[in-house]
Amino acid sequence: MAQVEAPTSTNIPPPFEVNPGSVGQPTNLFTYISSYGIATGFTNNVGAHSGHADGVANNFYGSSAGVAPQITHVTNYEADFFYNNVIKPLIPNPPAIAAQVVNQSFIFDQITTNTQANFEQNYDNYAAQYGTLFLSGVGNGGSTPVSAPASCYNGIGVADDDGGSSAGPTYDGRCKPDITAPGGATSFSTPYVAGSAAVLVQAGARGDGGTNVADATDLRTVKALLLNGAIKPVNWTNGPSSPLDARYGAGVLNVFNSWEQLRGGEHSFIEAHSFANGSPHPPGANTNNEPVRSGWDFNTIANSGNIINYQDQVNHYYFNLPSSTGGSFTFTTTLVWNRQKGQSAINDLNLFLYDTATSNLVTCSTSLVDNVEHIYLPALPPGRYDLQVEKNSDRVVTASETYALAFEFFNLKLNIAITNGNAVITWQMAPTGFSLQSAASLTPPTSWTAVGATVSVSNGMNMVSLPVTSTNQFFRLQRP
Repeated sequence: MAQVEAPTSTNIPPPFEVNPGSVGQPTNLFTYISSYGIATGFTNNVGAHSGHADGVANNFYGSSAGVAPQITHVTNYEADFFYNNVIKPLIPNPPAIAAQVVNQSFIFDQITTNTQANFEQNYDNYAAQYGTLFLSGVGNGGSTPVSAPASCYNGIGVADDDGGSSAGPTYDGRCKPDITAPGGATSFSTPYVAGSAAVLVQAGARGDGGTNVADATDLRTVKALLLNGAIKPVNWTNGPSSPLDARYGAGVLNVFNSWEQLRGGEHSFIEAHSFANGSPHPPGANTNNEPVRSGWDFNTIANSGNIINYQDQVNHYYFNLPSSTGGSFTFTTTLVWNRQKGQSAINDLNLFLYDTATSNLVTCSTSLVDNVEHIYLPALPPGRYDLQVEKNSDRVVTASETYALAFEFFNLKLNIAITNGNAVITWQMAPTGFSLQSAASLTPPTSWTAVGATVSVSNGMNMVSLPVTSTNQFFRLQRP
């Protein structure tokens, strides 16, 4: 992994370096690089210690509190050197680095929109060429726009969940941030997401998502899984043309949910069709269904954009949600693709959800400017549904586009049984983010309070044991 740090002062050599002892990692884990050279020991002559870098590193890979403490190597770059000598185009290509996950807890401040667009283009080119995932803080400016490099298409822009981060949309109308995490400032929220990305890459590489390791560890798959596993705060909102919330992105990071969706495995579309541009594209006749209700796909969709015969291409994913499980389902899906190398524009991909029984459109995500589409439905009735990935022939940059799709339909129930005079309440471990609440009556206005008993885990289920009382008690699960 790589950690790119802006110097905390104008001193020479620049203070940007992590102190290995401050994060509980051995010195031989680190390589330090700046315009003053390369060093493998600490201290050294290419840079100086940075307390900011230590704080980022502790959340990223620190041995006691980091998300990804079992890293094998960290290259700690000074930010100006990194951009000018790694990211900025060189002839014929920028140099490849070993890191697949790069944390950038800094912004390029006080720049024009043209300069910001150039920064974004260079980062996108690099990510598209080498498959590097850049995790960048959006800035701490409250209502100010998201800054580069967090505003690039192919990376992940991270906000802090306390409300003080920069908010979207970007200067050109795109949805940023992509996701939110705790930390107190975006510098320290970003490494939580970077560490989570590293965890998913490790899990995909060891086969948790199936045998197709290349698909499971692609930056588009990791990005789709991270966004799709996020938890929605109470004031989260989106719409067909704005797939992510301007403040929270896809929601608050929950890497366990993302990992569970990775473990659902890779599942291809069931059938594909072409339709005349702008014409209806109802569900097809294939009766097969996806074998799981939580998983992902990494696939390609193509159309030529031939001016004589415009054809929209649709890949169909069918799901059957049985009524026997009781109640409605929560549905979340995220579609991610790259701005391709050397392209100023993106192909237009869209998401649609149809009811196969009626061929009615349930909802869609059809942004014209984003390379992320996202649908969230908290109360989807049982039924059979067609999740469609569409490549629109109106805005074709290239004939084919590779995309990652993450999806989850879940129906979470509470179970209760009497054991040794106690009421034992259980519910499944994933998805996470729920708290158990109780009320003495359901007569409005109902007063729900948190159950303070310890939650234990047994056989993949959360479990709470409470003494049986002589009064009524009602229980529910509440998600933020």
